[in-house]
Amino acid sequence: MRVHVLFFARARELAGLSEADLDVPAGANVEAAVHRLAEEFPELASYLAVCRLAVDEELAAGGDPIPEGAVLAVIPPVSGG
Repeated sequence: MRVHVLFFARARELAGLSEADLDVPAGANVEAAVHRLAEEFPELASYLAVCRLAVDEELAAGGDPIPEGAVLAVIPPVSGG
């Protein structure tokens, strides 16, 4: 199945683009999508460990399912002051 991925801030710089379509296996969860992202964007692979992911605008954990046609956002860490 295909999901649409949005990259923000440093993740966008490492991926080299702001968005992409990614093929993942049917019934995939967030963890499987992270593995596919690391394969598709090797420069981003190690950085994914510190990023949060959101599925359809909701923060998600590794075991959370990804529905067909979902939007997956890669959100780098942020700091405030």
